[in-house]
Amino acid sequence: MDAQSLTWIFIIAFAIVVLLGPLAIPLLHRFKFGQAIRAEGPVRHQQKSGTPTMGGILFIISAFITAWRFSDSLTTWLLLLVMVGFGLIGLIDDGLKILRKKNLGLTALQKIIAQVLVVVIFYLALYFTGWHFSLSIPGLGGGIDIGMWYLLFLVVFMVGSANAVNLTDGLDGLATGTTAIAFAVYAAIAWWESQWNVSVFSMAMVGALVGFFVYNRHPAKVFMGDTGSLALGGSLAAVAVLTHAELWLIIVGGVFVVETLSVIIQVISFQTTGKRVFKMSPLHHHFELVGWSEWRVVLTFWGAGLLLGLATLFLFIR
Repeated sequence: MDAQSLTWIFIIAFAIVVLLGPLAIPLLHRFKFGQAIRAEGPVRHQQKSGTPTMGGILFIISAFITAWRFSDSLTTWLLLLVMVGFGLIGLIDDGLKILRKKNLGLTALQKIIAQVLVVVIFYLALYFTGWHFSLSIPGLGGGIDIGMWYLLFLVVFMVGSANAVNLTDGLDGLATGTTAIAFAVYAAIAWWESQWNVSVFSMAMVGALVGFFVYNRHPAKVFMGDTGSLALGGSLAAVAVLTHAELWLIIVGGVFVVETLSVIIQVISFQTTGKRVFKMSPLHHHFELVGWSEWRVVLTFWGAGLLLGLATLFLFIR
């Protein structure tokens, strides 16, 4: 697999989303699949109410077609299984929010149970293909064989990743750009490790996300919804697993980690002291409320994600 092939994969995935957009977005409008904006969010976000959601279907379809076309392998199908599985959970969640006309879909417990089920299916698929369940520690040679404990790790890792990306998806283009950067890093890692199938899938995701940004940039014409954010977080974690670079995701996805920590810190602080550390969580809303424009927040978080991605590549291949 050479750079030219990966470039074509990027272009095709990008083109599919760009071509689907003008067809899908009006349909989402027609069926009134509009986003309900939570009342406690920043006031200026209320103007986004009614913007079509479930747009994640666009890049899911694109990545599926492109990855399948260029890499019809067991590895690819495992990645597609995770992407579609998490995406379906998000689709149900988004659908319930639309039907109820409020920002309440599946309960947290229902979403967690469904996500765990997808992870268990992924684990069993790996098990029956003879996958070696070892955990690589950055900076140390080889990996640590943790046997059946890997299932517990996998549940925490993949469910955590899916929900971290979901929390980050709060501003136009924010999750789209940060996950595109993360997938680009893993495309490079997979290519470096000669894992062509994983590299193909990752590059297909990059192209599809860049295409989606055409419609998701501020002011967004469509949101990815939980359909997209859960699919992205789950499949990003699966890519990290298949490249044996799981713990590197903590650095590559540092933006997602910080966003999640901001929510945890806010909740703990408020419940124990009655005070809030941030004006609002996740962290991107805090910066909005201190006066930053939405575009400035997005660019800053993208920049942080890019620096973390480059740092990961430097440390991984040196």
